[in-house]
This record gives sequence, C-alpha cells and structure tokens, in this order.
Amino acid sequence: MADMNKPLLEVKNLKTFFKTRNGIVKAVNDVSYSIYPGKTLGIVGESGSGKSTIGRSVIRLYDPTAGKITFDGQDISGKLSHSQNNTLRTQMQMIFQDPMTSLNPYLTIGEQVAEPLVIHEGAGKKEARVRALEQLALAGIPDAEQRMDAYPPQFSGGMRQRVMIAMALITRPEILIADEPTTALDVTVQKQVLDLIRKLQQDMGTSVILITHDLGVVRQYADRINVMYAGRIVESAPAKELLEHPRHAYTRALMKSIPGLHAKGAPLYTIPGLPPNMTQEPCGCSFRPRNTLGNPALCLTDREPELVEISPGHSVQNCPGCLA
Repeated sequence: MADMNKPLLEVKNLKTFFKTRNGIVKAVNDVSYSIYPGKTLGIVGESGSGKSTIGRSVIRLYDPTAGKITFDGQDISGKLSHSQNNTLRTQMQMIFQDPMTSLNPYLTIGEQVAEPLVIHEGAGKKEARVRALEQLALAGIPDAEQRMDAYPPQFSGGMRQRVMIAMALITRPEILIADEPTTALDVTVQKQVLDLIRKLQQDMGTSVILITHDLGVVRQYADRINVMYAGRIVESAPAKELLEHPRHAYTRALMKSIPGLHAKGAPLYTIPGLPPNMTQEPCGCSFRPRNTLGNPALCLTDREPELVEISPGHSVQNCPGCLA
C-alpha cells in the first residue's frame, strides 16, 4: 500500500519535444509536480499549452526528451521493457478526450472493456467478461449485461465516456489520467461523468490527474491546480488558495473567462490573441502579448520567468508584468 505522506508520482524538470518540418516543438518545457495517493491534481490551460503531452509522457505513450518521472519510488523515465510497460499500464490508465475515436467501432463494448484484463493480467475470456460486466455496472451503464454485446455507435456520448471510465479502471490503477473527460458533453452529462470519476476514486483510492481547459470544472474536483501556458507551469497552488488568490495574469484571465462567474447579460471576457508558436519559443514572458489584466510593459523580455514560491504551497512565475 502506498504511503499517504509520500508522493505517488513525482515529475521533475520534464521536457517533451517533437521534431517537425517547421522545427522542434517544445510541447512541455521544464515542468515539475507531484501527486499524492488518493488526491486529484487539476492541470488547466488552453489548447496547445502542453497539458495532454504531460499526461501521455507520464504514461509513456510519448518518450520524454529530458527529466525524471518517479512512480511509487521507481524511476520510469528511461526505456522500459515490454513487461515493464505492461505493468505500468495496469498501474496507470488514461481516459482520452474523444470516446468515439478512442473506442473501436468494430468491437463490442464488452470485448473492449475486458481487453486490458486479457492483455495485462492474462485473464481468461470468461473471467474477463464477468469482471467487465461488473465494471460497466459500477460505471452506471444501465442494463449492462444486454449492452455488453452492443457497439460504440449504439451509445450516446455520455455512455461512451462511461465505457472509457470502466475500461480505464478495470485493472484498478493507482493513477487515473483523465484528459478532457467531458469534451463535447452537455453540462448535465459533464457533471454526471465527473461525479462518477470522483465516486470511483473514493471507492478505489485512486489518484486522479484531471486535465482540462476549464477552470470551472477543476474548481469543484481538484485538491491542487497547476495552470499551464506555453509548455510551462505558470502557477501552482492548492485549489482553494489558487481560486481565492490567483496571482498570475493568465490564471486571472482563465477565471474571468468562466461564464458562470459573469453577471447576467454582461459580455463574456475572452483572452485576446492566440498561444505562442512552440517552434519559436519567445524570449522573455510568453504571455506578454496577451496580457490585459496585468501590466505588459513590465513583463520580462530578456529571460523566461522562473517559478518561485510566494507562500507555502503556492508558486507562480516571477514576471513583474503578470503579477501586476
């Protein structure tokens, strides 16, 4: 059993770069964080900020360029053997963004939910089917026994996402990485899916990394929040602290963009411009061209701001313009 006082997962100075025709994309650039057993870490930022790349690097779908990943005391940063990868897949699982493209339309739901047991645990097909049925029922699939032999196109978006949750949790992983698990779902179904993840997390003691672009989602579910921009963490704090005392201009902009926090009839705030091209890393503060809530004139132009601790557990990039 994991020590509740020690991090289950530690990521230090993680870099994940990709070579492209247009140059090297620095998708994740020097990111460090940790997650404790049974806790939920929210990773928030716009599309292109590096959130999904972090999740895929940790589960080793992408090979990190540099840095160290320690899971339950074991260094998993280097090249892993086939058996090590198999073990890792039972201990960490990922729910991907789009359940329609993540599920095979030519295989039944039952076959796909049972597959991790067959591949990673060597379970027989009969045993795997029984456990798949139990997991589908736990995930809230009505008439699970009859739906086992249905195909993904016969399910709604919300039901497909429940299938993905069942598939991810069937090996009882220690860490669940939920990558935009509510994308393309309506608000009511979003809450049902997130409540389901939280309930199963509490029942199984699983740690959750919740990746999303929506601060409104993580504010209800995360214990700690990392805000990412341009491949780096710009602010990190316990959820309550970050939401009550956001310091970085980007964090404040994300919060100001939450529709539910606007007065009725008031225009919705949007962050101007687009995130930077990560093949051309800006010199200085990467948020300076879009900074409307701080003082862009004070933003650093000669060096990248460093992440510094401003109060116990609360760190933020030390750019004067973004802290103004």
